[in-house]
Amino acid sequence: MSEKKSWGSTVMGWFIVQNPDDAPAAELVDTERPAPRRTAPQPQLDVFSEPPPPATGGNVDYDKVFEAAGIGNDERERVSRTLELLTSLPPGTEEAVKKQIVMASLRAFGVPVEKIIEASAQELQALEAYIRSGAADTEKVTSEAETRMKQYEEEIANLKKVMQERVDEQQAVIKKCNNKKLEVQKVLEFFGQEAVAKVVRDSPKLQQPAA
Repeated sequence: MSEKKSWGSTVMGWFIVQNPDDAPAAELVDTERPAPRRTAPQPQLDVFSEPPPPATGGNVDYDKVFEAAGIGNDERERVSRTLELLTSLPPGTEEAVKKQIVMASLRAFGVPVEKIIEASAQELQALEAYIRSGAADTEKVTSEAETRMKQYEEEIANLKKVMQERVDEQQAVIKKCNNKKLEVQKVLEFFGQEAVAKVVRDSPKLQQPAA
């Protein structure tokens, strides 16, 4: 097995991200199936000496994240310089040749390899901690929102029930009152429309019906 392919077994449980292009077919993400809405947050990593910056709009200020994790500018510069060396090499350069060129350049700069590895690992650790911190916060916000939504849904359901009960009650009142009006109306019909109209017109207790 090549060195590149052996990462998964040599750093199992660590914070290495596997390139999807290098993963076996069984490990690739199934794009046809929707991703789970939420996953259980992983344990937090205590690497931040101060709160890292929020990822407003999903944007990450890497320097600020690394600073919050106590990674100094010199350490970040070592990683950046090494990355620049790697990306400046012509595509297709053999790994052995690539390593010789980069190692020679680093020796010329007087940068200890161990320090570069340590700084790179620190950055990976800080980024993983940042991911987990955001995931925990997202879980908290989502959980609280779902609780409130459930409460609102229950309140809405209760309000709808009260509204329907009141409507049903009013319909019953209308039906019963109209039935009673029909009974009383028999008295007025007995005396005739003209007599009723005169009494209504002259009585201070009665209001003229609307036209």
